[in-house]
Amino acid sequence: MKRVAALVAALALIGVTTWLVWPSAPAVRGQDQRIAVVDGPGDDQRVELDTTFFPPPGGGKAPAILIGHGFGGSKQSVRDQAVRIAQQGYAVLTWSARGFGRSTGEIALNSPDYEVKDVKQLIDWLAKRPEVQLDAANDPRVGIAGGSYGGSIALMTAAYDHRVDAIVPQITWADLADALFPNAAAQGAGPAAVGQDAEHGVFKRMWAGIFFGQGVSLDSFAGRGERQAAAGPLTPEQARCGRFLPAICDVYQQVAKDGKATPEAVALLRKSSPVTVAGQIKAPTLLIQGQRDSLFPLGHADANAKAIAAAGTPVSLAWFDGGHDGGNGEADWVFEQSTAWFARYLKGDKSAPAVSAFTVTRDGGRDPGTRQRIRLHPEAGSYPGLAGTGTTTVQLNGPAQNIVNPPGGAPASISTVPGVGGLLGGGQGGAGVSIDMPGQSAAFESRPLTAPLQLTGSSTVRVKVSGKGEATLFAKLYDVADGTQPPALPAGLVAPVRVTIPEGAGSAEVTVTLPAVDYRFAAGHRLRLVLTTTDMGFATAAEPASYQVSLASPALTVPTVRTLAAPPSGVAWWVWAMPLAAVVVAAVLLATGRTPSRLRRPASDDGAGDKDVPLEISGLTKAYRNGELAVDGLSFRVERGQVLGLLGPNGAGKTTTMRMMMGLIQPDGGEIRIFGDRVTPGAPVLSRLGSFVEGPGFLPHLSGRDNIELYWAATGRPAADAHFDEALEIAGLGKALDRAVRTYSQGMRQRLAIAQAMLGLPDLLVLDEPTNGLDPPQIREMREVLKRYAQDGRTVIVSSHMLAEVEQTCSHVVVMHRGRLVSTGPVSLLLTSATVPSNGHGPRLEDVFLDLIGDKS
Repeated sequence: MKRVAALVAALALIGVTTWLVWPSAPAVRGQDQRIAVVDGPGDDQRVELDTTFFPPPGGGKAPAILIGHGFGGSKQSVRDQAVRIAQQGYAVLTWSARGFGRSTGEIALNSPDYEVKDVKQLIDWLAKRPEVQLDAANDPRVGIAGGSYGGSIALMTAAYDHRVDAIVPQITWADLADALFPNAAAQGAGPAAVGQDAEHGVFKRMWAGIFFGQGVSLDSFAGRGERQAAAGPLTPEQARCGRFLPAICDVYQQVAKDGKATPEAVALLRKSSPVTVAGQIKAPTLLIQGQRDSLFPLGHADANAKAIAAAGTPVSLAWFDGGHDGGNGEADWVFEQSTAWFARYLKGDKSAPAVSAFTVTRDGGRDPGTRQRIRLHPEAGSYPGLAGTGTTTVQLNGPAQNIVNPPGGAPASISTVPGVGGLLGGGQGGAGVSIDMPGQSAAFESRPLTAPLQLTGSSTVRVKVSGKGEATLFAKLYDVADGTQPPALPAGLVAPVRVTIPEGAGSAEVTVTLPAVDYRFAAGHRLRLVLTTTDMGFATAAEPASYQVSLASPALTVPTVRTLAAPPSGVAWWVWAMPLAAVVVAAVLLATGRTPSRLRRPASDDGAGDKDVPLEISGLTKAYRNGELAVDGLSFRVERGQVLGLLGPNGAGKTTTMRMMMGLIQPDGGEIRIFGDRVTPGAPVLSRLGSFVEGPGFLPHLSGRDNIELYWAATGRPAADAHFDEALEIAGLGKALDRAVRTYSQGMRQRLAIAQAMLGLPDLLVLDEPTNGLDPPQIREMREVLKRYAQDGRTVIVSSHMLAEVEQTCSHVVVMHRGRLVSTGPVSLLLTSATVPSNGHGPRLEDVFLDLIGDKS
């Protein structure tokens, strides 16, 4: 024992000594200053840029790196990144672009006449700093990094200023016109290239609205509120255009009204598009693009890479797990790749880790010890493009199908909803719930795959569209497993297609290029091609129309890259052996017919239920993948005017039940009917349900009012149907509605989420823990809100762990435990029938609840 103690003490001493002598990161101190620049087509506009300079912490001269921020941000957005890069031995300069943060000027979308001139003058400023290494007089050794808006300015500046020595643009665009007006169809054979057909593209309405809204919301930028207060009330022009150049504002107003690109819009957006000048870029370029990005998908990095490489400039490309639609973000890996690139091309460090020509992030499962997600980064020595190094042909099947564009384009199908997709249950395998409206979609499906298929790039398929005039379609490629899992839409991406049918021809054939993804289809899965007439994220024709869609060729061409091979993960044998054993056991159970009766589906009943009953649940069952039941044969009924409390401890199945009510997950057995109609994904009756489940999620830079208006616009329903005033009055948010959501407390966010759920004054309101984050006065007010809402025959369902509040708020309760129904009925009846001690004051719901679940434990 003494030897063991001595060994432990020695190891502890070594650990402490190492910690004491290990070099800490050098201290970095920023220097804030305003730098005056001159820009504009005539060099007659004077702008002050708010900047921060971080000298190299080690002293002496060092290469400099400029870091640009994303749209809607400022220099503060990239401060942590700047400090981290400076600690690597660089001088770093961050700035708020014109029109953002505390910089003056108006937003020009990285125009060569404005933002590009600004950054060129920042490089002039760096050339005069004694801490910055020079290549020649007025020529600093300089690189530029940035994401989205900041990535675009890196590309644009490198094209116009050859003093830039290396760039690392992330999640940015090649052609801004194509990004906002994409068209994935080419008349005749061959895939459409980025920027080829933006004049006839489909308007990406929701992303464009968010993009423009960030520049118009004056209170969403630091320091702007003080300037506004000093200047007095907004002028009409300021309220209409915010800090955009008037020319940009006018173009957007026209496009947003008509939903179609104008020649002026395309010309203006192309002027700020790197692909138009990428051939001039001489700085070695590392393009890092997100796989989860419906704003600037992988095709934009592909277009930039090809244009830059054509001029002989070194280019590498990485597809990582991130983007404007979420994902992990891989901050450390992206930082390592970026600093390795700058070390090689700015410092000339040949010992720096090499960055491969092409790298892809892939899911490597979970670490058996930590259970953390493993991300693999297979590499290739050359970039294969979106067509891959080879192809696999998958045969699709399906007859010609008639589809319609509904009047007004509503209700719309859903693929990805910017800023809202995370609320719809997005996970690792996709980007939320995809819903294809019946009657608006045509589907063609393959047979089950006999072997796994790794798609890397853009698949293509040739389709025939019959009808009259111009058809707008949206193409998606799903991964279809078995009946227990909903189809997965990789990265939530959709390809808009505008098809012109020549007069008198009656039909047209087009090659559709599907979104670029890196995705593995498992053996036994099927590929499903779906073409819909609507999509919530895009503008569609308001006029009703009908078309017939068929396969011009059954061959779906799937690109593959065989040089990308993930290294072995080193997972222990038992990690895969145990699931294999479970499969064998399951096979034996199935072979012997020992399927648990409670998991068997009841006979189908397509008959209509009672149209006057808000909610009726019958025999509802849902099992986890391991077979454990989350919901077990649940049945209850809710009537009009009730405020029903859904009670149960953690793991009782409350949230799972609510998600099935909303059509977000499918039950394994039983059914849910809302006003007599069976609930299925995308069922029209769901428009009568308002919900708030698993926490609020909003765009922090927008005001509360802007957030809920954007949410309602995403539904595609008329603004008059929203009943904004009534919903907001019921929720009682007051003046807080006009403040940026990032200033809200948790309780205020909760109240905004409830107001959002009340939009349209749905007949059935479902709320998950609505009083979380509220203080006692707010809880008391929320209690009255819910009671008022249930007046006039509406119905409210709430789950809550605050039993005293349920007792005071709810007229009825449903008690669940371990997925099963324990008790249901009026609160008053439950209390009067209780046998628990009352302490002289009558039984409490808390005592009844504990008694009920105690009996069932």
